[in-house]
Amino acid sequence: MSLSPTYRSTLALVSVLAAAACSSSGGTGNSGGASATSTTAAATGGAASTTGAGGGAVTASASVTASASSGGPGAPTAADLLALVTACNAVSMGNYATDSDPGLPANISICGLKGAVFWKADLDVDCDGKQSAQCNLQTDPAFQAQTSATDSNGDPLDAATLPYVVVPLPSSRFDYAAAGLSFGSVIAVIYQGKVEYGVFGDEGPKAIIGEASYAMAASLGIDPDPSTGGTDSGVTYIAFTGAGAVVPKIEDHPAAVTLGQQLAATLITAN
Repeated sequence: MSLSPTYRSTLALVSVLAAAACSSSGGTGNSGGASATSTTAAATGGAASTTGAGGGAVTASASVTASASSGGPGAPTAADLLALVTACNAVSMGNYATDSDPGLPANISICGLKGAVFWKADLDVDCDGKQSAQCNLQTDPAFQAQTSATDSNGDPLDAATLPYVVVPLPSSRFDYAAAGLSFGSVIAVIYQGKVEYGVFGDEGPKAIIGEASYAMAASLGIDPDPSTGGTDSGVTYIAFTGAGAVVPKIEDHPAAVTLGQQLAATLITAN
């Protein structure tokens, strides 16, 4: 992708600021918990300094200090990232549907970039995990008090406060681990001109794609109600691959934002 000198300078500044926000200490890894639709899985945090998506050097730490906002000055915009996903180099061996309705077509592929995979789908609201005023059996009849990933204390994730994305369980169609994803991998989610960063925090059915937490939906301006909310289309998910794209503590959202902005800048220069 051709970039102007001004934008290249901006990307360099983003990388410098993001690196400065990180300390050099390692973090506690994320361990997979039980899931009603999944087998137990585990992911550990990477070393303090690892190779990031697209070949850039990324420094990650459990003690990252950053704003929880995904759109700081000079950060890659939604338009910058959408320019990378106009064409699909399919890396999935088959397509996904957005729901279990047998009448819906399976027409969504997972596509590859240097340093990431992406898909374009809907957003169904996941309210599983820690019980809260927003997420419980009364607000969500399908509520489950667990998530595939757990936080650094071994507890289920809090869908009401932590922006995370649901990735389909491994299958012959696509195996997220083989593609370089693990619990805590940073994922950029784009909707109506807005980009937000979250983490891979839960697994979904093998043949269905397009789901994210209550907090992710709310941050994008999508109705987060687990029973009536979500949106039927227009959402792009860019999942950064490799050990350098994993936050040391899955519940540390500011760290995910800081690392996500740096990985997004690297992705643009690599593609």
